[in-house]
Amino acid sequence: MNDEPPSTSAESSNKLGIRKKIKDKIKEVYQNFSYKPQNKQELAGSIRDSSERGVLEKGTLNMIEGALRVSTDKVRDIMIPKPQMVYVDSEERPEDFLPRVAESSHSRFPVINTELDKIEGILLAKDLLPFFSSGNIEDFELSKNIRPAILIPESKKLNILLDELRAGRNHMAIVLDEYGGITGLVTIEDVLEEIVGEIEDETDEDSGTLIKEIAKGEYLVSALTPIETFNEKFDSNLSDKDFDTVGGIVMHHFARFPKPNDAINIDNLRFVINSLERRRIKRIKVSKIA
Repeated sequence: MNDEPPSTSAESSNKLGIRKKIKDKIKEVYQNFSYKPQNKQELAGSIRDSSERGVLEKGTLNMIEGALRVSTDKVRDIMIPKPQMVYVDSEERPEDFLPRVAESSHSRFPVINTELDKIEGILLAKDLLPFFSSGNIEDFELSKNIRPAILIPESKKLNILLDELRAGRNHMAIVLDEYGGITGLVTIEDVLEEIVGEIEDETDEDSGTLIKEIAKGEYLVSALTPIETFNEKFDSNLSDKDFDTVGGIVMHHFARFPKPNDAINIDNLRFVINSLERRRIKRIKVSKIA
């Protein structure tokens, strides 16, 4: 049974259609090579050469390189880490998790037994609607409304994952480490964006820069910045015992999924959410508290 809302299904179908066009373009370019590449590295080099000679547009080049990349990259490279996941605790009551569900605007949520670090299943937001609209939300039983979760290892290659998600008509998979612990989640859109690319607006900063000064004493920081790197830059002492990135520790201090412009103080630093990307913090403005 397909659990996709119409808009999400249409978006995924469009991106999958683009993926087919990319494959066709790769075949077309390959057939025009006077020298036939013998491996992926040679193919990628030949495609870049074609772009430099004007045979391929830059946008097409980026998508072809993305299609090649998903055949080598693994789930751990793109997954949303557990500290940045928006999930429901299996022991929570509806009145406890409803505000978080509504605030996040996501369509599905992992249900986790936090004491055992065990995934119980997936909750679809649409399954809450009949209870919410009738005013009988107190009658909602979480255990009876969760759906099976797809579990995958961190080491799974993205192209294999994409084929499995398409075949099973699934949208989300939960990522486990070698010991069976939950380390994150990945969606079909995450994989497709590796091919198609993310659409950013004119206010987005250079995504390759982890920390960038945007005003005197104010910095734009990628949520993926390692805590060690952050501490060196700001002469701070944020703990990296439980979290690897700035985004993880900021999410922990909020204790909920934040909204743009939400702010929180940690030690002598002020953190303001600058931008979000689906289920995770993307960039944070950081300044020292006077």
